[in-house]
Amino acid sequence: MSADANLKAKGITLPPPNAPLANYVTSVRTGNLLYLAGHGPFKGAKHTKGKLGQDMGVDQGYEAAREVGLALLSTAKAALGSLDKVKRVVKVLGMVNAMPDFGDHPKVINGFSDLMVDVFGEAVGKHARSAVGMGSLPNGIPVEIEVIFEVE
Repeated sequence: MSADANLKAKGITLPPPNAPLANYVTSVRTGNLLYLAGHGPFKGAKHTKGKLGQDMGVDQGYEAAREVGLALLSTAKAALGSLDKVKRVVKVLGMVNAMPDFGDHPKVINGFSDLMVDVFGEAVGKHARSAVGMGSLPNGIPVEIEVIFEVE
């Protein structure tokens, strides 16, 4: 099943694409690669805020990473016209706003990774990934993720 059909079949609605918050663009295509700028989680019109290990647990972080995944898919769809043009999720950098003693960064970023496999399937959705902790992120968001897609 195609990615666009998969979204519809699973009842997943993408949010409107994010607008840049500073002096950058949300996507750059070069050759067969689509680079997406770091995105944060939004619920409605506002940022989800929180710090893992302080005021958010792993499950809340997982959900925030999934929200980021939906935002990134929305940006990709706006750039490509269809998610069916994605041939592979290549590389992901997941940044987690966390307390120094928090160590479950990979479990948090799984919220994004699981969504990619759910939408694109194992062969396209599985990706190389880094999941790292940060002392802070813009606007107090708990997670920021950037991604590189191989595209048609």
